Amino acid sequence: MSDLKKYIQKRKKDDVDFAKDFDSGYEEFKIGEMLKQARVEVGLTQEEIAQKLHTKKSAISRIENHAQDIKLSTLQNFAHILGKKLRVQLVQKTQL
Repeated sequence: MSDLKKYIQKRKKDDVDFAKDFDSGYEEFKIGEMLKQARVEVGLTQEEIAQKLHTKKSAISRIENHAQDIKLSTLQNFAHILGKKLRVQLVQKTQL
C-alpha cells in the first residue's frame, strides 16, 4: 500500500469531517500530495521549487496543500523542475 493510501486511511479513521468530505476534495488533495511527494523524493525544498518557478514559497505550499485552480502550465513547469512529465487522463466517473 502506498504512503498516500496509508495516510488517507489513517486520516479517515481519525477525522470524521475528513471522511465525510473526502470524495469531493480528494482529487484536489491528491494532486497536491503527489507534487509534494515527488518534490521530497528528488530532495528539493518548497523554497527551491519557488525560486525555479519565479514565485514565493507560500504559493508552493498552497499548491501542495490545496491544489485548487492550478494552471496547467504551472503543473507542467512544476513537473519539469522535478524531472518528471505531466500526463493528463480523462476517465469515466465510475472509474474514480
